[in-house]
Amino acid sequence: MTDGRTDVPLAGGERELLRAYLEFHRETLALKCAGLSDDDLRRRTTSSSLSLLSLVRHMAEVERAWFRRVLDGQDVPLVWSPDGDFQVAYDAADAAPEEAFAAWQAEIAIARDIEAAAPSLDVTGVDRRSGDEYSLRRVLLHLIQEYARHNGHADVIREGIDGVTGV
Repeated sequence: MTDGRTDVPLAGGERELLRAYLEFHRETLALKCAGLSDDDLRRRTTSSSLSLLSLVRHMAEVERAWFRRVLDGQDVPLVWSPDGDFQVAYDAADAAPEEAFAAWQAEIAIARDIEAAAPSLDVTGVDRRSGDEYSLRRVLLHLIQEYARHNGHADVIREGIDGVTGV
């Protein structure tokens, strides 16, 4: 691709395709935020509480929750949503963008390591809150879906900031 995002193969193994689609969506959110001021990243352009920065904070929490807490069994708190209420991460009016982006990128790096170390997509982890068991396959599919939905939100927010569309 000419915009620097992962080029999702037209054919390949299941894990390769899941990994590529997840990377593509991670990179899409980053592109939606590129070139904006801190104030623009915090700006709410709809009646929703969402801003581009709140989406970045939310996705950092999502990456942390699913990969570190569920799949890897780590006993780590969420960064902005200590009680598991992801809506708290949306309150980014006074948030520092550099902190949010650093946390998001750190969680992505850890998630990549956890995924790469798993011997198969059938590896499972347990959500301690619900007791439900999730496979790596299910987590990857969930993250792709979560990014895709929020990238749609990011499209609308970015267009409201400066008219940019199509990323």
